[in-house]
Amino acid sequence: MARPKTITDQRLLDAAHEVIARVGPGFTLAQVAAEAGVSVGTVGGRFGSKAGLLRALFAHATAVVAVGMRTAAEAEDDPVAGLRAAATVTFVSLGDAESAANHLSQLGFDLIDPHLRAMLGTHFEVMQDELRRAFRRAAPLLPGAPGEDLASRVLLSLVNGISIDWSIRPHGRLVDRLSDDVDAVLTAWGRR
Repeated sequence: MARPKTITDQRLLDAAHEVIARVGPGFTLAQVAAEAGVSVGTVGGRFGSKAGLLRALFAHATAVVAVGMRTAAEAEDDPVAGLRAAATVTFVSLGDAESAANHLSQLGFDLIDPHLRAMLGTHFEVMQDELRRAFRRAAPLLPGAPGEDLASRVLLSLVNGISIDWSIRPHGRLVDRLSDDVDAVLTAWGRR
């Protein structure tokens, strides 16, 4: 009979997220194990390899961002505020500028791996779907906005670009920069 898991996948994924924030793409399974307070064998046994851990981390991040964006959008009575909230919650887990830069460095390595690159594409599709959902609700209040597909693509590109730029050239808080720039676009679309 298999022994029950006493260490959750979530604990290991949280540890990996923290280690990547500190170290970037040079992280090791040993560092993740130390952060989680477990043996390297526990991490390796659960995910098989660093690549397996990264795949699990991507899948988890995609599920979390979808829930976070939808929850943020639906928590607002004003649909435009909900759209802004969905856009600005996307990268709050990046933390400070150094952590964001380390995650961005990891992204560079992720893009080399075809499987991780495909998972990133799925992650962005999920984000765009949540922006599209929030935009549908806000569209009647944005008479100058393009159609929902283009609007959601523009907003996704905006938050991705801002997050990359901010991680390289940080100034203030990322959430404030996202909010200001998203507001500029929504104002240009003629919020009533």
